[in-house]
Amino acid sequence: MYVCSCFQVTEAQVQQHAGGGACTPRQIASACKAGTDCGSCVRRIQAILGRGSCPRRDLAEEGAPVFAELPGMAELDEAA
Repeated sequence: MYVCSCFQVTEAQVQQHAGGGACTPRQIASACKAGTDCGSCVRRIQAILGRGSCPRRDLAEEGAPVFAELPGMAELDEAA
């Protein structure tokens, strides 16, 4: 079943992107454009994301870092 008819994105595709780490409608939009045209599917995407686990959210709840360290961050820390 299509979640986003503008870009023919299915619920299975949204779940696949969520399984790959997309935890917000904006991250889903970055992955497959769903929600970026008319916007009528954003609430449905939010509902799908609310049903599943989010790998990054799970890591954050465990106290683990959720963002990859960027190159050059050590130099910024030393400068501060």
